[in-house]
Amino acid sequence: MKIIKRTKDTMSQIYLDALFIRHEVFVKEQQVPIALEIDEQEAKAIHFVLYENEEALATLRLLPLGNHEVKLQRMAVLPAHRQRHFGKDLIVAAQDFAKEQGFNKIKLGAQTTAIPFYEHLGFVPEGEEFLDAGIPHRAMSKNIINKEDWF
Repeated sequence: MKIIKRTKDTMSQIYLDALFIRHEVFVKEQQVPIALEIDEQEAKAIHFVLYENEEALATLRLLPLGNHEVKLQRMAVLPAHRQRHFGKDLIVAAQDFAKEQGFNKIKLGAQTTAIPFYEHLGFVPEGEEFLDAGIPHRAMSKNIINKEDWF
């Protein structure tokens, strides 16, 4: 059975599971220096982890930015579990949570290879390509407030 849990507690098992997935994907697979992977924003973010049969398989974090905006970061799915829609499931859960919390826009920095994935979920590319941890990225965003929610 699939379940998504979230936490802000950097001492929790959920957070430790998120770090494990991020280490496997970003540090080991993509060779991102650990000093860049774990940053000063950890305690400010909401960490989401997708579990299947109690095994942590995918993660992301949401970082509140102010002005009713939130940034989706550290999206990672363990290699053996890709193409199973776990990334989509996590983003939908994070988007629903952000909307419930009063945010109206989600921003992210997508690795250029992941741009089609995010576009499929309604994110729109913005600006020029940039490097983050030596990996090409592009800013993207999505408005999550519905027009019928305005008044």
